[in-house]
Amino acid sequence: MVDDLTHFDDRGRARMVDVGAKGVTEREARARGTVFMAPETLQLIKSGGIKKGDVLAVAQVAGIMGAKRTFELIPMCHPLLLTGIDLDFHYDDEGSAVEIEARVRCQGKTGVEMEALTAVNIAALTIYDMCKAVDRAMVIGEIRLVEKSGGKSGTFFREGEQEWEKS
Repeated sequence: MVDDLTHFDDRGRARMVDVGAKGVTEREARARGTVFMAPETLQLIKSGGIKKGDVLAVAQVAGIMGAKRTFELIPMCHPLLLTGIDLDFHYDDEGSAVEIEARVRCQGKTGVEMEALTAVNIAALTIYDMCKAVDRAMVIGEIRLVEKSGGKSGTFFREGEQEWEKS
């Protein structure tokens, strides 16, 4: 099993994969996640009634910062020169939730999946932090890679994911 894992050497010790011989390609990844909350909390976010400020604006900046600092948080991640980071939020009134999508791009030798997933996680945690005074029962979940492209392994798209309408 250790032989199949690239982050371990032949003695089973952790290592950072050497990507020096890999070619530079366009890389992109999209990740999504959801913060479930009480309907009243969702309405407060939508109306700007959270006392800490504009929840989604702050979560957007936090998600961008998280993507940029992924290599400092995940031990075997390479520092990457990211060329683009976008976060989008959708309200799910029926499910009483805020849905988060992060899209991260670079021209590099390794993918940006971890950066997209980190952006979603940090944005979700920021939503929780800004709203916890009114709703400590919020749940962060459904965090997943939706799509990735570039590199030797090619394209991945999670079945069943729908494209979002641009808001």
